[in-house]
This record gives sequence, C-alpha cells and structure tokens, in this order.
Amino acid sequence: MRNQFDKELIKLNNEMLEMGMLIENAIKTASELLLKRDEKKAELVYEYEEEIDRMEDIIQNHCLRLFIEQQPVASDLRTVSSTLKMITDMERIGDQCRDIAEITLNLPEGLKIKSVDHIIDMSDATVKMVNDTLQSYVNRDIKMAEKIRFDDDVVDDYFIQVRDDLIQMIKEDSLDASAIIDLLMIAKYLERIADHAVNISKWVIFSIRG
Repeated sequence: MRNQFDKELIKLNNEMLEMGMLIENAIKTASELLLKRDEKKAELVYEYEEEIDRMEDIIQNHCLRLFIEQQPVASDLRTVSSTLKMITDMERIGDQCRDIAEITLNLPEGLKIKSVDHIIDMSDATVKMVNDTLQSYVNRDIKMAEKIRFDDDVVDDYFIQVRDDLIQMIKEDSLDASAIIDLLMIAKYLERIADHAVNISKWVIFSIRG
C-alpha cells in the first residue's frame, strides 16, 4: 500500500512540474511580446493558459482520487491537501499571463523605453520565483521555500522602478497615456504572479512542517 502511494506521489510531482513548466513558458512568452508584437505568439500564451487549466483539472482529480483510495494521514495528507491549494494559485498565474499577452497587443510597436527593460527584468525574477517554488515542492526543500518571500522583495522593487519611470513619463508627456496605463497593468500582473508564488511557497512549507 505504501509503495503504491509513493508511486502516486511521484506521478503527482511530475504533473506539478509539467504545470510549472507551462506557467514559466507562459510568463516568458507574454513578456517577449513587450519587445515585439506578435499575434501568433500571443495565441501561444492563450494555448499555454488552456493547458494550465487542463493540468489543474488533472491534478485536482488525481488528488481527490488519492483521498478516496489511499486515505492519506499526517504528512501525506498535508502534501495532497497543499497540492490542491497550490494549483489554484498556479491556475490564476496562467490567467494573468493571458491578460498580459492581451494588453501587449495594444502597445505601440518598437517601444524602447527604460520601463520596458525593467518589466523584462521583473519577468525574469518572477519566472525564477515560480521555478524555485516548484522545485522546493518536489524536493521537499523548506529552506528554498522560505527564501521565496525574500525574492518577492526583488520583484516589488522592480515594480517600484517601473512605476517611477512611468510617473516621470507622465510628467514629461513623452508617451501616450493609454500606453503608460497598459505598462503599469503589465507590471501589476507580474507583481501578482510573484504574490501567487509566495502563496504557493507557504503551502509547501505547511506540507513539510505542518
């Protein structure tokens, strides 16, 4: 019985990694649209979002089946319960990537300003947070999970830089107001994605420590 449950946990880890890879690809692809508007690439983000939803259903059903068939207790129960909580945040990340992709298609072509560079850096830091969070889950690495909240400060600092850049541009009247609002929204979505990563890390810590 224990051997079968361990196999199911390995399968669950693999499903979580697959969902995590889809999320990372969605964030990266959506951010690349800042550099070059591309409807086909935006469609790819939409496809990632749909696959993320599909993986949420698969993992949710897997967890519910484990509850029924294996009746986990103690740390096993925490692991499965935490996974159900984590995939909710992961699915929302997919939604926000789609929102970013939709916004970028309205931006002016060839936009080369400092705030865009900061948003790209912000995206890279966010992808790293998501990756580290999922690795901490799979490897049961509580130290890595605890580090995520400090990484969130880096993303928050990028958001402040983007915000300050855009405020300055408003003062200088150097960019269309709608483009400024769109860029601020993109940065805000990335900040929210980082917050979701923090939420996931908290569930990782709970699954390990209780």
